[in-house]
Amino acid sequence: MASIIFAGSPQSPQDQPKTSHSSEDVSPGADSDSINSINLTIPVEGVRPNELRDTFNAARSGGRRHRAIDIMAPRGTPVLAAADGEIIRLSWNKAGGNTIYQMNGDRKLIFYYAHLDSYAGDLAPGDYAHKGDVIGYVGDTGNAGAGNCHLHFSIWVVTDPKKYWQGDNINPYPLLKH
Repeated sequence: MASIIFAGSPQSPQDQPKTSHSSEDVSPGADSDSINSINLTIPVEGVRPNELRDTFNAARSGGRRHRAIDIMAPRGTPVLAAADGEIIRLSWNKAGGNTIYQMNGDRKLIFYYAHLDSYAGDLAPGDYAHKGDVIGYVGDTGNAGAGNCHLHFSIWVVTDPKKYWQGDNINPYPLLKH
């Protein structure tokens, strides 16, 4: 698959896109029928659905909401691609630490994986990851806090392909809880 080339790159990568929606599990602009039909795998090896906790609307500093799910696991546990899609960015930022942005095949969704200890092997932007492929390893980088190893996993609907790091958040919890 050819690599997606974007005209711009994030001015300030973040843990999740900015959104004006504060209490919805699926933001109003998102097509809920197509979102509910997404077939995802839990992106941390060995974690079962009953071990997940819905942290999407959890309060965070500055009056913001989490807009993601935290999946607790020991450092080094394999992080799996939740769905098929292209790896479009590997980066480090103060909030998310080591992060991966993955875009699904129809270029409408971003899967964001943060606080990684490391990336898998020679993973690089332009690689295509199939659902269940190991793409990284759980860690506590960024603002996770030393020893607070987990995967911060979020999903958003791309509202502008040139600004893929922004969009309307979707709660991953009901999609992974199946």
